[in-house]
Amino acid sequence: MPRPLKILVTDGENRAALAITRSLGRQGHRIVVGEETQPSLAQVSRYCAERVTYPDPTRDGPGFIDALVRTVRDRAIDVVMPVSEITTGLIVGHKSAFEPYCRVPFPDVEAFNRAANKVEVITLAQELGIPTPFSVVLAKPGDRPSMGNPLRFPVVVKPHRSRVPGDGGWRSTSVTYATTATELDAVLASKDPSEYPVLLQERIVGPGMGVFLCYDYGRPVAVFSHKRLREKPPSGGVSVLCESVPVHPRAKAYAMALLDHLKWRGVAMVEFKLDQADDTPKLMEINGRFWGSLQLAIDAGVDFPGMLIHIAMGERVEPVESYRIGVKSRWLLGDLDALLMRLFKGADALYLGPEHPGKVRAVAEFLKFFQRDMHYEMWSSQDMRPALHEAVRWFTRHG
Repeated sequence: MPRPLKILVTDGENRAALAITRSLGRQGHRIVVGEETQPSLAQVSRYCAERVTYPDPTRDGPGFIDALVRTVRDRAIDVVMPVSEITTGLIVGHKSAFEPYCRVPFPDVEAFNRAANKVEVITLAQELGIPTPFSVVLAKPGDRPSMGNPLRFPVVVKPHRSRVPGDGGWRSTSVTYATTATELDAVLASKDPSEYPVLLQERIVGPGMGVFLCYDYGRPVAVFSHKRLREKPPSGGVSVLCESVPVHPRAKAYAMALLDHLKWRGVAMVEFKLDQADDTPKLMEINGRFWGSLQLAIDAGVDFPGMLIHIAMGERVEPVESYRIGVKSRWLLGDLDALLMRLFKGADALYLGPEHPGKVRAVAEFLKFFQRDMHYEMWSSQDMRPALHEAVRWFTRHG
C-alpha cells in the first residue's frame, strides 16, 4: 500500500467535502479539513484528523490563498482538494503558489474558466455539434431578443456564471424564469451588470442527467451517471434523491467531446436534460469541480476522490469500466426542504410542469423511507457526528 498522505480538503460545510473526507480517511490518509469557521460538517467526522480556518474566499480571495499556502507549507500537505466553485477557481488560478509544496490535481485555470462560463460552453457545444437548448445571448444590460426570434415562453434566464465578482468579493447568481415578455423585462432589469452576458434559453421538459468523469491528463479513467429523482428546488436544482443508472451513450460521447477539447484534468460534472420532445440529451452546463451527490458514486463503486489522489501522485489509474446500477442516495434534510417548498408554495411559483406530482403524492413519495439499495448520504453507523451536526444546524435555521 502506498504511504499515507496528508490531504487538505476545503469547504468543510459542503456535502462533497464530507464524502471526500470519509473516502480518503478510510483509506488511511490523514485528512485536514478547512472552512471559514469551526466546526463544520466534514470537520466533525471521525476521519478528520486536523481542522483549519481561513478567510472567506468569497470576500477575501487573496487572504484565502495566503492562508491556504501557509497551511500547506507549515503542515506539510501533500495534496490540496478544493471543493466549491470559488475555492477551486481561486486555487487553480494560483497553482504556482502551491506547487512548490504540494499537488493540485485539477485543470489549468484557462480550461476551468471556460468550463464555468455558460455562454462559452454553449458556444463550444454548438461548434462541436452537441445538442443544446435553443439559446439567445444578451451581451450587455439593455439588450433584448430581436423581433421574430423563435425563442418561446417560458424562458430560462441564466447569468454567464454561477458566481461573479462584485464589490467586496464573489457573489452567487441564480437561474430565473419568465413566462411573458413583461416578466422577462423585469427579470433582466433586476440583473447586475456583472451577470452579463446572459443566456435566454428554451425550457427543456424532461429528467436531468449528470455525466460525471475523471480525467488523467486528457485520458478519461472513470465515467458515472445518475438520475435525479427529486431536486431542491423541485423545478430543478441540487439533487436530494438520485439513483445510479447506466451512462446514456450519447450524453457520454458529448461530455467526453467537450472535456477532450478542453484538455481536462481532474473531475467534472457535465449536466444534461433528456428532452421529452425528441429523446435527445441537451447540454445544460459543465461543473469543473466535485458535486453535491458525490457520495452516490462512491456507494455505487466509483471512488472519484481515491482516483484523483493516485493521479495527483503520478500513479497510473486503471479505468473503471462498471459500477452498481440502481443504488439510491438520499439527502434527507434537503429532501425535507424540497417537500416543504412543494407544500407551501404553488406550482406556478415553483415553475412546476405537469410531470411533477401533486402535493398528496409528494408527501407519499417522501414517506418511502425504506427502499431497496437506499443509502442516506449523511448517516453512517461508523461516523454519526456529521448527521447530528447537520440536524442541529437545520433545526436552528428553521426554529
